[in-house]
Amino acid sequence: MCSSNPVDKLLGMCTTANNREIIEPRIIQLVRELTAAPATDEVADALKPVMEQVVDQAASSSQGGKRLRALLALDAFDILAGDVTPDRRDAMIDLACAIEVFQTAALVHDDIIDESDLRRGKPSAHHALEQAVHSGAIGRGLGLMLGDILATACIEITRRSASRLPNTDALNEAFLTMQREVEIGQVLDLAVEMTPLSNPEALANASLNVFRWKTASYTTIAPLLLALLAAGESPDQARHCALAVGRPLGLAFQLADDLLDVVGSSRNTGKPVGGDIREGKRTVLLADALSAADTADKADLIAIFEEDCRNDNQVARTIELFTSTGALDRSRERIAALWGESRKAIAGLELNSEAQRRLTEACARFVPESLR
Repeated sequence: MCSSNPVDKLLGMCTTANNREIIEPRIIQLVRELTAAPATDEVADALKPVMEQVVDQAASSSQGGKRLRALLALDAFDILAGDVTPDRRDAMIDLACAIEVFQTAALVHDDIIDESDLRRGKPSAHHALEQAVHSGAIGRGLGLMLGDILATACIEITRRSASRLPNTDALNEAFLTMQREVEIGQVLDLAVEMTPLSNPEALANASLNVFRWKTASYTTIAPLLLALLAAGESPDQARHCALAVGRPLGLAFQLADDLLDVVGSSRNTGKPVGGDIREGKRTVLLADALSAADTADKADLIAIFEEDCRNDNQVARTIELFTSTGALDRSRERIAALWGESRKAIAGLELNSEAQRRLTEACARFVPESLR
């Protein structure tokens, strides 16, 4: 269990808050530097306004978010590496920022794929650029290129950081592997939408597989792996430990996110309740509901999700079926089991009791307390 000592909890929150105060402005500084045109040549005066809009949008898109990934990487590094030189910790801060810059790049592309107009309560990058240049086609094109520029920027941030840390080559390789895994995950995320609803078991397995590739890879596995490598752990052992802890944690995180989409509130999640249902997403929740539903309810669910769009009544009906079939309870069971698997892996890292407690608390941020 995580520490119940209020002093320990207060110290942990203070450390997290301090790290966030460091991370947030550093991300914007790095993004502005590395999305601007390099000093290899001049940008023509007539083209500068659009280039400046893209850089400004890169900074705007990089603001906000919980920074869970960067905080996990930095917290894990502090726990595992102990006292280090200021330069080495600064390098780790930038490496943690690189993960967040990568996430922004992925979200920019996601919003183009999903045709989403909003992100974190603001216009999505491509939509903001469409409005800025008064052209849908050019705005979407600029959004696509902004995602690419950010994806390149995060590699440069990693390269610079890794050169000042142990396991330099392994750090660069780990970051590039993370990018490839997420890119594969995006392909699989589109593929799962074509999975037949007639085979719930196959749908559940496919959805969980997408979670591993698209979510866990950069949300929990990579932050832990980069922290372990930067702390000086051998590459083979670092990969083993990061997967053991991060894989189940990442799956639990995504399952919890999907569950909160149904049982949470718009105030707490920042998203409308039932958004995944409205979009017709093939989720583990849907698979579990289909698996447990009787013939009539199963036919009802399939009919709802095979339509081009879903109205408020259909969203409410789906949530009702997710509840009555036990799919919500099954999801809670899955999350608790995965969290238990992650905690067991942390316990197997041979850390002292204080380091184990701190790492457990850092990982616990990915799973709501009510679901652990």
